[in-house]
Amino acid sequence: MQREVKEEDKMNKGIYRRFLKRPMDFILSLMAIIVLSPVLIIVAVLVRFKLGSQVLFKQKRPGLNEKIFTMYKFRTMTDEKDENGELLPDSVRLTKFGRMLRSTSIDELPELFNILKGDMSIIGPRPLLIQYLKLYNDHQMRRHEVRPGLSGRAQVNGRNAISWEDKFNLDVEYVDNVSFIGDWKIIFLTIKKVFVKEGISSDTSVTMEPFRGTKVEN
Repeated sequence: MQREVKEEDKMNKGIYRRFLKRPMDFILSLMAIIVLSPVLIIVAVLVRFKLGSQVLFKQKRPGLNEKIFTMYKFRTMTDEKDENGELLPDSVRLTKFGRMLRSTSIDELPELFNILKGDMSIIGPRPLLIQYLKLYNDHQMRRHEVRPGLSGRAQVNGRNAISWEDKFNLDVEYVDNVSFIGDWKIIFLTIKKVFVKEGISSDTSVTMEPFRGTKVEN
């Protein structure tokens, strides 16, 4: 009897993942864009005034099945460079205004358009840098079995305050347990995290240290 219940639960999760998750993403992202359009316009104007052009930060990221797409965010840093033409450290270029955008996650709002297009999902592993692809082990690479998300299990369980390995383990746990109830739990926890502003930075960086691969224990 218990096995039959587990099989039924697994089938229900599969139906949500294959047939319902994408329509839900489309509807929610469209509604959010309409409702938040005044905020998007005001923030775009402020970014242009305070940080200059470009208003949007665009970067190639790997998505579902490692397919590359262009992710959109509001800019949070200046383009200040040293005498050699090299960009100054993030801590210098990240302004007070940029910190506010990050701490409230407002800088992430343009990703709603990525969700509308189908590049991303409301909930899923965060899309990371392309150069990390060659550093993942087989377990970590599984995070690309679903669309990347605006938020995910790692974001509501420490965000940038936890290690890369912990993040990836949470991502893979999500991949193995995609469900309607699970997604809505993460949505509500994400809203809570935005208000309490937890885990924005790591202990040693204004964002998160670069991933350099997981050491293999002998």
